Amino acid sequence: FNNLIEMKKFFFLVAAVMAVGAVSVSAQIKLGGKKLDTGKLLDAGSNLATAVTLTDAQIAELCREYIEWSDANNPVSADDSEYSKRLKKLTGNITEVNGMPVNFKVYEVVDINAFASGDGSIRVFAGLMDVMDDDQLMAIIGHEIGHVVNTDVKDAMKNAYLAAAAKSAVGATGGKLAAMSESEMADLALAFSDAQFSQKQEYAADDYGFNFCINNGYSAYGMASSLEKLVELFESGGTQASVVQKMFSSHPDSAKRAVRVRAKADEYSKK
Repeated sequence: FNNLIEMKKFFFLVAAVMAVGAVSVSAQIKLGGKKLDTGKLLDAGSNLATAVTLTDAQIAELCREYIEWSDANNPVSADDSEYSKRLKKLTGNITEVNGMPVNFKVYEVVDINAFASGDGSIRVFAGLMDVMDDDQLMAIIGHEIGHVVNTDVKDAMKNAYLAAAAKSAVGATGGKLAAMSESEMADLALAFSDAQFSQKQEYAADDYGFNFCINNGYSAYGMASSLEKLVELFESGGTQASVVQKMFSSHPDSAKRAVRVRAKADEYSKK
């Protein structure tokens, strides 16, 4: 849904269908010229209600299911590849963060991106490793872990589940039932990967990435340098501009954040 009005309409529709479903869950109703399967909408309504009340344990399980699906649907780099060996060299001594076990893998895709799931799984894309040096790469990894530590990922996963549930209801229009299972997880993955964080959340994750570098023996300027690199690639107008688009758009104000965190590194260096 593109706006709040549409979401309100959907919730009203689900509520109405629940009432109809109390009489016959297999019936169809007609609204706006479209046939809506009440049984399907009841399922979607249940999913929506569940999404709003997801517990931490349920979100953790959802994150585990998501990362299993993601690993199965992306080219995971072999342990003996140059990408995996480099990542292991950088992160081999990092086994937990704030008491949460973490694991690292590389996806051999051209995208310039990385993400951390709520179960402690960190996935780094080969395209990102190709353009970032070790300090920059560790800063971005720390930044993504920061989103988990600050519960941003938890909230994003809940919203992604809500979006996937809502989309499954849209698939019930026209008398057609949406194919769930694999497609539902694909919807969840898309919604999760498109999640955007607020400026406050980004600043907090930048601060975490900054400290993450220092605590693990990397440059205090890694966070600033990585953001500056993203801006440079985005403004280049070349092929790399298109592959960095996703990360750049989901992590807004990179230029302003780079200035802020570079000043932070300057202050740290004076100590």
